Amino acid sequence: QDYTWEDHGYSLINRLYPDVGQLLDEKFQVVYNLTYHTIAMHCGVDTSVLRRAIWNYVHCVFGIRYDDYDYGEVNQLLERNLKVYIKTVACYPERTTKQIYAQFWRHFRHSEKVHINLLLLEARMQAALLYAL
Repeated sequence: QDYTWEDHGYSLINRLYPDVGQLLDEKFQVVYNLTYHTIAMHCGVDTSVLRRAIWNYVHCVFGIRYDDYDYGEVNQLLERNLKVYIKTVACYPERTTKQIYAQFWRHFRHSEKVHINLLLLEARMQAALLYAL
C-alpha cells in the first residue's frame, strides 16, 4: 500500500507534533512549486513535469515508488549526468564536488541549478520523514 506524505505522513506528524506538519508541508510546497517558467533560454515553459520527475527520482533512490507515476518520464527528462548528481547529493553529500556540479546542465544558469538542489534536498527530507514515520 502506498504511504505518501499527503495521505499519511502529514496527518501522523501533526498528531505527534502539532503544527509541525503544516510548516513542513508549506516548505515542501513552496520548493516544489517554485518556478520562473524558464529553462535555459526558453521562456514560458511548464516545468512541472521536470520538477515532478526530479522529486519522484529522489524518492525512487530511497525506495519509495508510486504506482500512479510513469517512471519513463524520469528516463526521458533526466540526463545521466543529472541523475548522477542527484544521487550523489541525496545519498552521499560529502562526495559532492564542483566538478560533478559543473557536469550537469552546462548551459543552464546557476539559479536553475540551485533550484535543482532545493528540490532534491526537500524531496530527500520528505523521503526520510516518510521512513521515520
